[in-house]
Amino acid sequence: MRKQIKIISTGILLLSITLSFAQRTENDTINTGVIDVVKPYTPTISDAFKVKEVPALDDETTETKKEIKYNIFSFPVASTFTPAKGKAAVVEKRPPAKLFDNYATLGVGSYTTILGEVYLNHAISRNESVGGYVSHHSSAGGIEGVSFDDNFSNSKINLNYSSRLRDLAWNVEAGFQHQMYNWYGVDETQLAQAQANNIEVGHSFFNAHFGGDIEFEDTYINSGSFFFRRFSDNQGSGENRFVAKAKVDVPINDVEISTDIKIDYIGGTFDRNYATNNALNYGNFQVGLSPTYQMKQDDLTLDLGASIYYLRDREAGENKIFIYPNITATYRLVNDVLIAYGGIQGDLIQNSYYGFATENPFVSPTLFITPTDQLYNAFVGLKGKLSSNMSYNISGRYLADRNKALFRNNEITLTNQDYTYGNSFGIVYDDVDTFGVAGEINVDVNRNFKLGIKAEYFTYNTDDEAEAWNLPDLRGSLFLDYQMDEHWFMGANLFYVGERKDQFFLNDGVTVTSPFTVALDSYFDANAHLGYHINDQFSVFAKANNMVNKAYEKWQNFPVQSIQFLAGATYKFDF
Repeated sequence: MRKQIKIISTGILLLSITLSFAQRTENDTINTGVIDVVKPYTPTISDAFKVKEVPALDDETTETKKEIKYNIFSFPVASTFTPAKGKAAVVEKRPPAKLFDNYATLGVGSYTTILGEVYLNHAISRNESVGGYVSHHSSAGGIEGVSFDDNFSNSKINLNYSSRLRDLAWNVEAGFQHQMYNWYGVDETQLAQAQANNIEVGHSFFNAHFGGDIEFEDTYINSGSFFFRRFSDNQGSGENRFVAKAKVDVPINDVEISTDIKIDYIGGTFDRNYATNNALNYGNFQVGLSPTYQMKQDDLTLDLGASIYYLRDREAGENKIFIYPNITATYRLVNDVLIAYGGIQGDLIQNSYYGFATENPFVSPTLFITPTDQLYNAFVGLKGKLSSNMSYNISGRYLADRNKALFRNNEITLTNQDYTYGNSFGIVYDDVDTFGVAGEINVDVNRNFKLGIKAEYFTYNTDDEAEAWNLPDLRGSLFLDYQMDEHWFMGANLFYVGERKDQFFLNDGVTVTSPFTVALDSYFDANAHLGYHINDQFSVFAKANNMVNKAYEKWQNFPVQSIQFLAGATYKFDF
């Protein structure tokens, strides 16, 4: 019985295993063959489980919010505080100085010097004004070692009228000037003879002039002017000069050519020449035309032009044409700090008796006058600002002048004229080439302090003359203007002139010398002034000139006054 039960149990177990295996085989879909992996599994961050920062709470207590009710109970509170009102800050500043249209100055000093000046201006209406001035400067002389009168005087009077309209402005002016100087520089070899002849060394000049100018708005004619002068002296000399100028813009194919037009006439006569009693006449007529075209591109400015002159020499009966270059350029290398400039120009310079006498009042009334042909004036330089209040300028220059006028001491002769004792100067002409370099610095700290320094060096090359007579090899200057405070002000002016060369020769019938060169020493002159503003209208001042106290010779045989002092006052006023 037990053996049968064991056989039956074994059969049931085998049947169960067989059914279970058959069922698994029917439901399994995995292919037992080769499995191809197309893409490996690459996990990403999104597959990671993220923990929420604010968990969701399923809490009945948290979900239910209590309602809060509140009230504000306001009631007035007494206060005695009163805030101050705001006020803008006030910057203390100096009130503007009152300007006056008129002033008068009077000063007196050593060597019996008198200085006076009155300037007047009156506005007739908003567009019209009239004015004028009168000035006088004289000295009784008294230079040590001088045997003849060395006094001088210079007096001027001028009247002007101006008007400004909507499209133009114009003015006219007229004046008269009287000057008196002396040929006191008698050479020591001729001193006794000149005193024995009781020479009259006074030489007076008279100058009457009339002129005017006009400016236009929004027209091709920009401006115009004219000027007439009659210049004469007490030796029978006379000169007339008339100059007319115009500036116009000439349109050519939408391009405007700026053109300067000039008409210049001069004519004069001297009673005699230096060696004989023959009268000396001169005169010429010039017409000049100077067109210029300006191009601008970025930092470059270029002016291209030329000057054309027609000259009619009345005495020689000759007609000539002169053509000169007129080209200038500027280029900003570093804004206003470094600016390069250069150019080449030329000009027909009209010499005149008035111009020579103004530069050297000891000329003789026996001059031969002709124009100077300046073939070219070539220059190059650098200029700019070292800071907001300091500027500089460095330049080099080369000039080629034909018939350049040079002052030279006149020959001592037997003509017994008051100016033939080595005490006057004539004019000689020569072809002169000049090379020069110059440098200057200007400091303008504010309106109360200004300073300027300039130095120039020259070399000359002449064709016929032994030297470039009376032209210095070195020049330097310094000026200073300083307003110390509301009342005190001061200034200074210093200048240096290098060595010059002149000529001396004697031909008095007894002693005859060959011309030889004389070197004039360089000189330094220092001048200063100090003043005090008592109020807006009244001020006083004091001046000191030639403070080195040396009677140097600016011209051969003509020493200047030593140290000079002058004091005076200035009064400003309105009508």
